[in-house]
Amino acid sequence: MVSVVFPAAGAGRRMRADRNKVFLELAEKPILVHTLLKFSDCPSISELIVVVAAGEETYIEELLRGIHGLKPYRVATGGSERQYSIANGLELVDPAAEVILVHDAARPLVSPETIENVIKTARCTGAAIAAVPEKYTVKIVDENRIVKDTIPRETLWEVQTPQGFRRDILYRAYQKAKEDGFLGTDDASLVERMGVDVKVVESDYRNVKITTPEDLLLAEALLGDRTLSHAKGVAETALNFAAAKLKVKLHRT
Repeated sequence: MVSVVFPAAGAGRRMRADRNKVFLELAEKPILVHTLLKFSDCPSISELIVVVAAGEETYIEELLRGIHGLKPYRVATGGSERQYSIANGLELVDPAAEVILVHDAARPLVSPETIENVIKTARCTGAAIAAVPEKYTVKIVDENRIVKDTIPRETLWEVQTPQGFRRDILYRAYQKAKEDGFLGTDDASLVERMGVDVKVVESDYRNVKITTPEDLLLAEALLGDRTLSHAKGVAETALNFAAAKLKVKLHRT
């Protein structure tokens, strides 16, 4: 069994919106709904845990109640930090879950292939993260903005989500972080500090996190391109089928 925890309690300040950014519309549906449906389409996944800000629980329940095709879901209340929100979500995960994914609710364009590959790798190795090779040159600078070093680009990967872990590993990592008062930058950082190897699963650059208004425009463009590609594929299949039928009919006559 695979469960997914979606941190969705962000305030959306960088989006300059008057509400939680995951409620903003993308192609006529809230960003959150796009994300949840993407994971609901994955056969390996059994349940969804959505973690929202305090006071948004009723709104989320009403929003999701009418969405066709969602896997079983639960709603948890977030904390003051992303890590605390995920910890609250973990409390609702079904005890039968063997693998747990954590995915940013604001990443609606993740591919099914990335989701499945992270699940498969997490089952085998215990810990896996989606990531893409760094495209840009990254430099280390001092407090005066003087360049001190240039990091070899081939050693750098831009980390995304989902991040997947065997249940026992993720729970131990969160328990140790709580005991030590450690606040990590992502879930993998909690696992890494226990000495557990984390395997990188190559994702794609479309798996953007919608954080700013520019990201929303990019996601609209990428979603439109993907929809257009899908429509072209359906049309080509239909035309090929029609041509084949016509060929058979002409052959018979």
